[in-house]
Amino acid sequence: MKTILWDFDGVILDSMKIRDLGFEIIFESYEAKDVKKLLEFHRINGGLSRYVKIRYFFEEILKKEVSENTIIKFASKFSEYMRAELTQKKYLIEETVNFIGQNYNKYNFHIVSGSDQNELRFLCEKLEINTFFLSIHGSPTPKIQLVKDLLTIYKYDKKEVFLIGDSINDYEAATINSIDFIGYNNEDLEKLNTIPTIF
Repeated sequence: MKTILWDFDGVILDSMKIRDLGFEIIFESYEAKDVKKLLEFHRINGGLSRYVKIRYFFEEILKKEVSENTIIKFASKFSEYMRAELTQKKYLIEETVNFIGQNYNKYNFHIVSGSDQNELRFLCEKLEINTFFLSIHGSPTPKIQLVKDLLTIYKYDKKEVFLIGDSINDYEAATINSIDFIGYNNEDLEKLNTIPTIF
Protein backbone atom coordinates (compact mmCIF):
# COMPACT_ATOMS: atom_id res chain seq x y z
CA MET A 1 0.00 0.00 0.00
CA LYS A 2 1.35 3.37 -1.02
CA THR A 3 -1.56 5.81 -0.74
CA ILE A 4 -3.99 6.56 2.09
CA LEU A 5 -7.12 8.68 1.64
CA TRP A 6 -8.26 10.05 4.98
CA ASP A 7 -11.71 11.11 6.06
CA PHE A 8 -11.51 14.07 8.44
CA ASP A 9 -14.35 14.25 10.97
CA GLY A 10 -14.24 11.35 13.39
CA VAL A 11 -10.92 10.09 12.00
CA ILE A 12 -8.47 12.99 12.32
CA LEU A 13 -10.61 15.40 14.33
CA ASP A 14 -13.07 14.45 17.09
CA SER A 15 -15.58 16.97 15.83
CA MET A 16 -18.90 15.16 15.59
CA LYS A 17 -20.37 16.60 18.82
CA ILE A 18 -19.36 20.10 17.68
CA ARG A 19 -20.99 19.56 14.31
CA ASP A 20 -24.14 18.29 16.06
CA LEU A 21 -24.18 21.54 18.03
CA GLY A 22 -23.61 23.53 14.85
CA PHE A 23 -26.81 22.16 13.32
CA GLU A 24 -28.70 22.84 16.55
CA ILE A 25 -27.47 26.45 16.49
CA ILE A 26 -28.30 27.23 12.86
CA PHE A 27 -31.76 25.67 13.21
CA GLU A 28 -32.49 26.93 16.73
CA SER A 29 -35.68 28.65 15.57
CA TYR A 30 -37.15 25.37 14.29
CA GLU A 31 -38.95 22.69 16.28
CA ALA A 32 -36.68 20.46 18.35
CA LYS A 33 -38.29 17.26 17.05
CA ASP A 34 -37.41 18.23 13.48
CA VAL A 35 -33.83 19.14 14.37
CA LYS A 36 -33.54 15.79 16.17
CA LYS A 37 -34.49 14.00 12.95
CA LEU A 38 -31.79 15.94 11.12
CA LEU A 39 -29.19 15.00 13.73
CA GLU A 40 -30.11 11.33 13.33
CA PHE A 41 -29.62 11.62 9.56
CA HIS A 42 -26.37 13.55 10.09
CA ARG A 43 -24.90 10.91 12.42
CA ILE A 44 -25.71 8.04 10.08
CA ASN A 45 -24.40 9.93 7.05
CA GLY A 46 -21.32 11.61 8.47
CA GLY A 47 -19.59 11.62 5.08
CA LEU A 48 -22.25 13.69 3.35
CA SER A 49 -21.79 17.43 3.01
CA ARG A 50 -23.68 19.99 5.08
CA TYR A 51 -25.27 21.24 1.85
CA VAL A 52 -26.94 17.83 1.38
CA LYS A 53 -27.98 17.71 5.04
CA ILE A 54 -29.45 21.22 5.01
CA ARG A 55 -31.42 20.41 1.85
CA TYR A 56 -32.57 17.17 3.49
CA PHE A 57 -33.81 19.11 6.52
CA PHE A 58 -36.02 21.35 4.43
CA GLU A 59 -37.17 18.97 1.71
CA GLU A 60 -37.46 15.65 3.56
CA ILE A 61 -38.17 16.67 7.16
CA LEU A 62 -40.04 19.96 6.79
CA LYS A 63 -41.45 19.02 3.36
CA LYS A 64 -40.67 22.49 2.02
CA GLU A 65 -38.93 23.77 -1.07
CA VAL A 66 -35.59 25.44 -0.41
CA SER A 67 -33.51 27.74 -2.62
CA GLU A 68 -29.79 27.44 -3.19
CA ASN A 69 -29.35 30.87 -1.58
CA THR A 70 -31.04 29.66 1.59
CA ILE A 71 -28.86 26.55 1.70
CA ILE A 72 -25.74 28.69 1.26
CA LYS A 73 -26.91 31.08 4.00
CA PHE A 74 -27.34 28.27 6.54
CA ALA A 75 -24.11 26.58 5.43
CA SER A 76 -22.19 29.84 5.91
CA LYS A 77 -23.59 30.27 9.42
CA PHE A 78 -22.61 26.67 10.19
CA SER A 79 -19.09 27.29 8.87
CA GLU A 80 -18.65 30.40 11.04
CA TYR A 81 -19.22 28.31 14.14
CA MET A 82 -16.93 25.50 12.93
CA ARG A 83 -14.09 27.91 12.17
CA ALA A 84 -14.39 29.45 15.61
CA GLU A 85 -14.54 26.20 17.56
CA LEU A 86 -12.62 23.49 15.69
CA THR A 87 -9.24 25.21 15.48
CA GLN A 88 -8.53 23.96 19.01
CA LYS A 89 -5.93 21.19 18.98
CA LYS A 90 -7.68 19.40 21.85
CA TYR A 91 -10.06 17.96 19.26
CA LEU A 92 -7.30 16.21 17.28
CA ILE A 93 -7.41 12.41 17.61
CA GLU A 94 -3.99 11.61 19.05
CA GLU A 95 -3.64 8.08 17.66
CA THR A 96 -4.36 9.20 14.13
CA VAL A 97 -2.29 12.37 14.19
CA ASN A 98 0.70 10.51 15.64
CA PHE A 99 0.52 7.95 12.82
CA ILE A 100 0.21 10.69 10.20
CA GLY A 101 3.13 12.67 11.63
CA GLN A 102 5.36 9.60 11.75
CA ASN A 103 4.45 8.23 8.32
CA TYR A 104 3.69 11.10 5.94
CA ASN A 105 7.03 10.56 4.20
CA LYS A 106 6.28 6.86 3.65
CA TYR A 107 2.82 7.18 2.04
CA ASN A 108 0.90 9.53 -0.20
CA PHE A 109 -1.64 11.15 2.13
CA HIS A 110 -4.78 12.96 0.95
CA ILE A 111 -7.88 14.15 2.82
CA VAL A 112 -11.29 13.45 1.25
CA SER A 113 -14.05 14.82 3.43
CA GLY A 114 -17.70 15.75 3.46
CA SER A 115 -16.75 19.01 5.21
CA ASP A 116 -16.71 22.25 3.25
CA GLN A 117 -13.42 22.39 1.35
CA ASN A 118 -12.50 25.99 2.20
CA GLU A 119 -13.29 25.46 5.86
CA LEU A 120 -11.39 22.16 5.86
CA ARG A 121 -8.23 23.73 4.48
CA PHE A 122 -8.56 26.58 6.98
CA LEU A 123 -8.85 24.15 9.90
CA CYS A 124 -5.93 21.99 8.75
CA GLU A 125 -3.71 25.06 8.48
CA LYS A 126 -4.73 26.37 11.91
CA LEU A 127 -4.23 22.90 13.42
CA GLU A 128 -0.80 22.76 11.72
CA ILE A 129 -1.41 19.44 9.97
CA ASN A 130 -1.86 20.67 6.39
CA THR A 131 1.78 19.98 5.43
CA PHE A 132 1.32 16.25 6.01
CA PHE A 133 -1.03 15.92 3.03
CA LEU A 134 -0.44 16.14 -0.71
CA SER A 135 -3.93 17.57 -1.09
CA ILE A 136 -7.03 18.37 0.97
CA HIS A 137 -10.48 18.07 -0.59
CA GLY A 138 -14.05 18.51 0.62
CA SER A 139 -17.60 19.44 -0.33
CA PRO A 140 -19.56 20.52 -2.20
CA THR A 141 -18.01 17.85 -4.48
CA PRO A 142 -19.36 14.45 -3.31
CA LYS A 143 -16.80 12.12 -1.72
CA ILE A 144 -17.28 9.43 -4.38
CA GLN A 145 -16.25 11.97 -7.02
CA LEU A 146 -13.35 13.30 -4.90
CA VAL A 147 -11.88 9.80 -4.68
CA LYS A 148 -12.40 9.17 -8.39
CA ASP A 149 -10.70 12.46 -9.29
CA LEU A 150 -7.67 11.76 -7.07
CA LEU A 151 -7.18 8.31 -8.57
CA THR A 152 -7.29 9.83 -12.05
CA ILE A 153 -5.16 12.94 -11.44
CA TYR A 154 -2.38 11.11 -9.60
CA LYS A 155 -2.67 7.94 -11.73
CA TYR A 156 -2.65 5.77 -8.61
CA ASP A 157 -2.81 1.99 -8.86
CA LYS A 158 -6.09 1.15 -7.10
CA LYS A 159 -4.51 -1.96 -5.57
CA GLU A 160 -2.13 0.34 -3.66
CA VAL A 161 -4.76 2.74 -2.30
CA PHE A 162 -7.13 2.55 0.66
CA LEU A 163 -9.54 4.89 2.40
CA ILE A 164 -9.96 5.29 6.16
CA GLY A 165 -13.36 6.52 7.31
CA ASP A 166 -15.99 6.38 10.02
CA SER A 167 -19.25 6.50 8.06
CA ILE A 168 -21.12 4.33 5.58
CA ASN A 169 -20.56 7.07 2.98
CA ASP A 170 -16.80 6.49 3.28
CA TYR A 171 -17.27 2.77 2.71
CA GLU A 172 -19.42 3.48 -0.34
CA ALA A 173 -16.85 5.91 -1.76
CA ALA A 174 -14.14 3.26 -1.43
CA THR A 175 -16.27 0.41 -2.79
CA ILE A 176 -17.61 2.30 -5.80
CA ASN A 177 -14.06 3.35 -6.71
CA SER A 178 -12.73 -0.22 -6.22
CA ILE A 179 -10.21 0.58 -3.49
CA ASP A 180 -9.73 -1.00 -0.06
CA PHE A 181 -11.36 0.35 3.08
CA ILE A 182 -10.63 0.56 6.79
CA GLY A 183 -13.42 1.52 9.17
CA TYR A 184 -12.30 3.64 12.12
CA ASN A 185 -14.07 4.79 15.28
CA ASN A 186 -17.18 2.83 14.26
CA GLU A 187 -17.61 -0.82 15.29
CA ASP A 188 -20.17 -1.59 12.59
CA LEU A 189 -17.90 -0.27 9.85
CA GLU A 190 -14.84 -2.05 11.20
CA LYS A 191 -16.61 -5.30 10.29
CA LEU A 192 -16.49 -4.15 6.65
CA ASN A 193 -12.69 -3.71 6.56
CA THR A 194 -11.18 -5.15 3.39
CA ILE A 195 -7.62 -5.05 4.77
CA PRO A 196 -6.17 -5.20 8.31
CA THR A 197 -6.23 -1.95 10.26
CA ILE A 198 -3.00 0.06 10.44
CA PHE A 199 -3.50 1.17 14.03
